[in-house]
Formats: sequence, structure tokens, C-alpha cells
Amino acid sequence: MKPDLKPYEGKMQKSLDVLAENLAGIRAGRANASVLNKITVDYYGTASPIQQVAAVASPDPRTLTIQPWDASLLKEIVKAIQTSELGINPQNDGKLIRLSFPPLTEERRKELIKQVSKEGEASKVAIRNIRRDAIDKWKAAKKKSEITEDELADAEKDMQKLTDKYIKEIDKTTAAKSEELKSV
Repeated sequence: MKPDLKPYEGKMQKSLDVLAENLAGIRAGRANASVLNKITVDYYGTASPIQQVAAVASPDPRTLTIQPWDASLLKEIVKAIQTSELGINPQNDGKLIRLSFPPLTEERRKELIKQVSKEGEASKVAIRNIRRDAIDKWKAAKKKSEITEDELADAEKDMQKLTDKYIKEIDKTTAAKSEELKSV
């Protein structure tokens, strides 16, 4: 009975998906609604993402507009954006909130590239932890004589190939985001 890699591959894919989601939240000088994904507002006692309580639009490449469906949320949304790590001061005109994205400075660009690198490193650690957990489980199965020495060696080799595949994918994803930040 050869150990199954499927559950571990699924976990690795989830780690890659989380990385992509986190990188989408790093603004690249252009207005992108995904920078608001992690910002929540208190809506009748429930923490709700901005996209669920307001219409978010991008009238031009450097501006986002947020129009809440309930006008009483304007101040809540402004406060949530100000306390977030977005680094943009929202303008509230009483009906609409405008977010103007300034062009990136060289210093800010370098900070964002470091942040991308840090996110990539965290994803690699997660992938390696999944590999370690799998191998530990298989070694325990080998101790209980549920699998043979050869099956353990094959499983470790296959797991390493899978780990290498996802590490390369992480490198490719972070490199693409870094290039995007350099070109803005």
C-alpha cells in the first residue's frame, strides 16, 4: 500500500492560493479593488468585507470609489481604511468615498518587493511543514509495519518532487509580482 499524496497536494495548493490572494492585496500603484479584500467594517454587529456592504468601482486607473448601500456606514468605512495598512487617506464627500492611489516612490516600491518576498518565504515554510508532517506520518506507519521501507523511500521521493514543484510555483508567482511592482 503506497502512501497517498493527494491530501498533501491539496494542502500545498491551498498554500499557493493563499499566497496569490495575499499578493493581490499588495497594491502596485494602480487602483485595484482587491486591496480592500482584508478590510472589514462593523455592519450591525458583524465584521463584513467592504465589498459586501458597498459598491466598489474604479473610474480611472488611479482611483477607487466606494459607495455604501447604507449611508450610515460612510464613517465606519473611512475609519476602517484609515486604520488598515493601505496607507491611503480616503476622501468622503457625504455619498461616496474616493481613494486616490499615488504613483509609487522608489522607497515604497522596495518595501513592497520585500513584502512580496516575505509572503513567498512564508508560503515556502508552509509547504515544507506539509512535507514534514507527511513524512512524519509515513515514518510512524513504517514503525507500525503498515508500510515497507521501500514504500517509505518512494513516498519520501515523491513528496520531495511535489514540494519542489510547489516551491518553483511560489518562486514564479513572487517573481511575477516583483516584476509588476518594478515596472509601475
